Parts: sequence; C-alpha cells; structure tokens
Amino acid sequence: MRGGSQQHKKQTAPSSNPGARRRLRIWMVVMVLFLGWAIYTFVVQSIHLSEKKAELAQQEAKKVQAEAALAQSQNEVKRLEDPEYIGQVARKQYGMYLPGEKPIWATDPEEKN
Repeated sequence: MRGGSQQHKKQTAPSSNPGARRRLRIWMVVMVLFLGWAIYTFVVQSIHLSEKKAELAQQEAKKVQAEAALAQSQNEVKRLEDPEYIGQVARKQYGMYLPGEKPIWATDPEEKN
C-alpha cells in the first residue's frame, strides 16, 4: 500500500503542474490586459490634460485682455466726469466750440502752393 500511495503522489504532482502553468498563463494574460488598459487610460488622460492646459492658457489670456479693456473703460468714464475733458472731446471730434471762441486751423505750408 505504501508503494501505491507513493505512486499516486507521483502521478498527482505532474498533473497539477500543467494546471499551475495554465493558471499562470491566465494570470499573465489578465495582467497584460490590465496593464494595457492602464497605459491606454494614462495616455488618453495625458492628452486630454494637455488640451485642457492649452485651453486654460488661452482663456487666461482672454481674461487679461478683458481686464485691460475694463480698466481702460473705467479710466475713460472717470475722464468723462471732468467738464474740461468733455470740452476737449467736443472740440476735437464734433467741431463744437464755446460761444465767442474762434477755432484756429493749422495749415501745412505745402498746401499753399
């Protein structure tokens, strides 16, 4: 009987070895698939992140430009509260003068010829 049980152990050991190899192969396939998926996800997210960074930089540039325009508009509003500046704008842009004021027109000496 002892000889038979040893023989049975010998038969069991080689038969479990192919199963272990099969499990190892399955495990390797699963790991390769998982790592492939992880690398794919990382690459896609990196591309998406770089696109978002470029978009953010573009939006920040627009924000700076809009803030500059706002500051210029606020400065213009402050200047329009001054009556002297309003008079200057009226004279330059609309040709309006105060009563009794005579406009002086500068002419180019070359135009006289």
